[in-house]
This record gives sequence, structure tokens and C-alpha cells, in this order.
Amino acid sequence: MKRGILIGIAGGTGSGKTLVSRTIYDMLGSDKVIIIEEDSYYQDLSHLPPEERMKQNFDHPDAFDHDLLIEHLETLLNGGEIVQPVYNFTTHSRTNRVRKIGKHTIVVLEGILVLNDPRLRELMDIKAYVDADADVRFIRRLRRDIQERGRSPEMVMGQYEKTVRPMHLQFVEPSKRYADIIIPEGGKNLVAVDLLKTKIEALLREREKDESG
Repeated sequence: MKRGILIGIAGGTGSGKTLVSRTIYDMLGSDKVIIIEEDSYYQDLSHLPPEERMKQNFDHPDAFDHDLLIEHLETLLNGGEIVQPVYNFTTHSRTNRVRKIGKHTIVVLEGILVLNDPRLRELMDIKAYVDADADVRFIRRLRRDIQERGRSPEMVMGQYEKTVRPMHLQFVEPSKRYADIIIPEGGKNLVAVDLLKTKIEALLREREKDESG
């Protein structure tokens, strides 16, 4: 059985990673592509009181259960099925619901720190970094957290100053050097996204050729 293809898409908060991932998904087809979000693998904080959960650093590598993420990726790439946790960003805990995901030819992994972990990089066939100006990223983060995650502007700004920006400078931005392709302006950069799509299609052809030959 031929192994699946893993595309890693990293970048700072609000950089446009999700739009790039969705664009690839739309271009190549839902029958071939599955998107795995690093955010689904936040550590479960249900054992902590609610007020303590809010104080955690959600932008540090230790905030994620990368061991489980790697286990799930290896299973998917080898044609297996996983049961993915569903995370609640309001309560900072895993819900009782799960998401069953089966075999797909292409797995797109997106998240702020997916290029920071050497174990994840080792699994990737293509590594991309989505770049955007800090002010643009902050505005997008502010809008998303207020509209989708029930945060107040004060909470978003406080978290950004305390952990998001420092962790971006310490872990996220340096991981750019591991990227095979850097995509400025995210999913709106159709030329760069098309280049990424072309490379993925080339990998697909190589896999098919190896399998038939």
C-alpha cells in the first residue's frame, strides 16, 4: 500500500494558514484531501479550575499533545482510521464528542507550531510557512477570538502581549527556516498557492508511477 502524502502548513496566528489549507482542499477535492488542525490537539485542561485554565500559555509547544498528533498522522498516512478529539476553546477542554477520520491520499496539517517539532517535520513531504504582517495577524486574531471563541477585546489583547507575541518570536517565526515554500499574504497569494498545488500533483504522479512500475 502506498503511503499518504503529508503537507505541513505553519505560520503565526491569523496569518492565513486555514485559508491556504481550504484552498488546497477545494483545488484537489474533498475525496483526496483531509485537513488536520493542530488546534484539535491542545492538551485537555479539564482537571484544572476554569480560572487556572485561562492562565495557561496556549502558544508554547507544551500546550499541544504532539505525541497523539504524530500517532494519528502515522495511522492516517498508512491507510488507517483515527478518532480525533474535539476541543472546546471556550472551556479549554476536550469535549465528549470525537471525529472519525478515515484514509485520504493527502493529509494537510496546519497549525502555528507544526514546523517547530522535528518529529512532525520528518513525516512531511512538503513544508510551507504562511507569512503575514504582525498588525494584520493581530487584527484577524482579535476578530476571530471575539466572534468565535467568546473572548473580550481585553482578554485577547492581554493574551497577545503576554504569550502570543513572545511565543511567536521564540518558536513560530524561527520555524520558517524549515519551510520548502514561504507564502506571503496567505490564501490570497494565488500564485504561491498554485505552485504548492502543482508540487502536490507532481508528488501524486510520482506515487502513481512507482505503484504501477
